[in-house]
Amino acid sequence: MQTRVLATSLVYISIALASFLPGSQVVLHDPSNGPPSGSPAPESTLKQASEIIHAGQSFIQQDEIFYELQYSGYLDITDDKHLFFWFFESRNSPKDAPLVLWLNGGPGCTSSGGLLFELGPCRVADGGRNVTFNPYSWNTNANIIFLDQPVNVGFSYAKDGNDIYTSQRAARDVYSFLELFLNRFPEYSMQTFHLASESYGGTYAPHIASVIYEENQKAALMSSSLIRINLASLMIGNGITDAYIQIPTMADYLCEGPYPMFDDPDGPECTALRAKIPKCKSLIKSCRTSKSRLACGEAEDYCHTAFHDPLQTSVMNPYDARRLCDREKNGLRCYEEIGWVEKYMNNPKVKTAIGVSTQRQFSLCNNDVEKGFQLRGDSLQDTPAILPELVNNGIRLLIYAGVADRVCDYMGNERWLEVLLTKFYDEFLDAPTEIWITTQSKKPAGTVRTAGGDGTPLVISPS
Repeated sequence: MQTRVLATSLVYISIALASFLPGSQVVLHDPSNGPPSGSPAPESTLKQASEIIHAGQSFIQQDEIFYELQYSGYLDITDDKHLFFWFFESRNSPKDAPLVLWLNGGPGCTSSGGLLFELGPCRVADGGRNVTFNPYSWNTNANIIFLDQPVNVGFSYAKDGNDIYTSQRAARDVYSFLELFLNRFPEYSMQTFHLASESYGGTYAPHIASVIYEENQKAALMSSSLIRINLASLMIGNGITDAYIQIPTMADYLCEGPYPMFDDPDGPECTALRAKIPKCKSLIKSCRTSKSRLACGEAEDYCHTAFHDPLQTSVMNPYDARRLCDREKNGLRCYEEIGWVEKYMNNPKVKTAIGVSTQRQFSLCNNDVEKGFQLRGDSLQDTPAILPELVNNGIRLLIYAGVADRVCDYMGNERWLEVLLTKFYDEFLDAPTEIWITTQSKKPAGTVRTAGGDGTPLVISPS
């Protein structure tokens, strides 16, 4: 698999490259069917899940589904907002392992997609009827939380009028969740904390990291008894972080990238695409300046139509341009496993096992939430402006991107990092591109640029 990566930070995240390699993914297993294929199930009779009630919150603690310690359920950040989470303890040395929060993007897509289809303990299988064990799960070496956010995404919900349509407000809710989680599970509060995300998470995650950093500063000044989250790093995979740079860069990728959409970089299609760049950038500037729904809605509509809509006309998968996409069979997102995840999570037995009402319906993405974010131009704002304060004060930043992703391509990710004004700016620009060799395979897997000691801006591009 070809991949390209970038990063920015003070000390490089060893777990990000050594231990957090994506592999097969997760889904629940019906205990009545016996252990998941390939899982290290105990020979003894399965224990019955025990319900834990604490401060009005309900959790399911169980080890009979994945045969590893997990918690799932809701944390109520207000009386009207209920956030669903699914936590998995590290398979190795959980008391010493870092704590990771994983967020998918969208906006409006549940992190259960990452759990069940990307990096969790098991991978959805058999058309959504079962799961298989994932030996490459991120919880091999980390305690990991999968959170459905913002409210009304996945199994999370809120009463009418409590919708969240900006990353700033979503970040506040995520921070409230983390406070409650660490109060409820203090045994994980001393570990280093890593915020990991992908796609639209490139917009979510910097805002969340900024709120954590801000609240940590307040806690340091006010009282040692206040919650302090040990934020160590921020990781973004194929993210959208700086639309002003990344969206126009799509023209370069689609015309001259490793998997071009058009045969002739100087042909009429590419000429027409590049001609739309000035207007798109001008509209994004207007959105950032005015922050009005009218200006931001116009920018979203024009830039999305100009640069993203063409991806839907291609027979290739926009998320992996090496693969064909059968949209009639696999839907607009080109992966049949997405339907499997929805089928699995809507299984009444699964809902009961993880502490969700059987009446609540699960969808991988909420289109209404997505539209709400788009109408406010959330992704068009100057998100990178948040990052220098974090990076300059020791929060490590890893940006990585697969070279076959046309939606959030590696070119745009590298370009916004090259203009990120941190104290490592000059060092990163001068940093050589080096071969990246994985610790497990000992084989070249890409290229990397780094600054700031053991790691700051970094780029990976598998060979």
